[in-house]
Amino acid sequence: MKKLILIAAVSAGMLLSAVSAQAADRTLMLPVAGALAVNDAQGRLGDSVRFYFGDQRTPKVLEKFGGEKTSQRTNAFGKSDEKACNWVFLSAMLHLQQRAQDLGANAVVNIVSNYNNVEHASATEFECHVGAIMAGVALKGEFARIAK
Repeated sequence: MKKLILIAAVSAGMLLSAVSAQAADRTLMLPVAGALAVNDAQGRLGDSVRFYFGDQRTPKVLEKFGGEKTSQRTNAFGKSDEKACNWVFLSAMLHLQQRAQDLGANAVVNIVSNYNNVEHASATEFECHVGAIMAGVALKGEFARIAK
């Protein structure tokens, strides 16, 4: 009898955890401008590298340095979805900035959301995925030296 109760309890626990984990996965489209307005994003990113999302017009591209993908995650536990997403977006942007600087680029162009290698191009929004304990943003961009 004890084995039967134990098996039933374990089975119920597994079923409930699978349902709650699946229900916690959310896809959000959030404004780039909003994410750049918090967490001292503008101060931390500075102005040495310019960022252009989607099909935003850029100054003349003088040289291209290839592209790169970045997929960043952050702890979302106890944070609002927006707060966690804005934080992880900044992490992704800092990664792209550092890579641009390493290559001698002064811009990252054609930045698109690239979650699970599915592109979503927008000049104004980025895609964020939030679960029960983690939030993630994946971006893809091309590095360039642009005219000033």
